[in-house]
Parts: sequence; C-alpha cells; structure tokens
Amino acid sequence: MNPDPFTLRQLAWMVEGRGEFLWNMTACEMALQINMNRKKGAKAVSPSELNPYSSKRKAKVILSVRDSMEALKKAFLGK
Repeated sequence: MNPDPFTLRQLAWMVEGRGEFLWNMTACEMALQINMNRKKGAKAVSPSELNPYSSKRKAKVILSVRDSMEALKKAFLGK
C-alpha cells in the first residue's frame, strides 16, 4: 500500500465512483417505491430511468436525401 497522500486525479476518481455507486443505490430504492405504489396498469419504472449516471441510448435521426440537401443548403447558402 502506498502511504503517500492521494493525487487530485485519484481523489476525483474516488468521488465520482462513490457518487455513481450511491446514485445507483438511490435509483433502485426510488424505483422500488414507485413500483410498489403505482396504479394498476401503469408502466413499471426501471432504476436506469432514474439514474443520471446510467447510459441512455439516443434515437438515431435518419433524414431523406431531399431533407439532407435542404439542411445543407440552409446551413451553407443561407437560403
């Protein structure tokens, strides 16, 4: 074990890791409470929806060729 004091990078890593861990525990507890008290027929809430550190996938936006060309014209030609 290194007896030297922690570097700023090590301290930041410890704080961020602890924050993520605590948010994960909090999100699980909140989801449990929400799901216990939800109305019949309501959609169940998952902990990942409540956790700000969880990775959320973004929907891809697919434009047609015409829409892409219009966006490029507006961006570069200003019309």
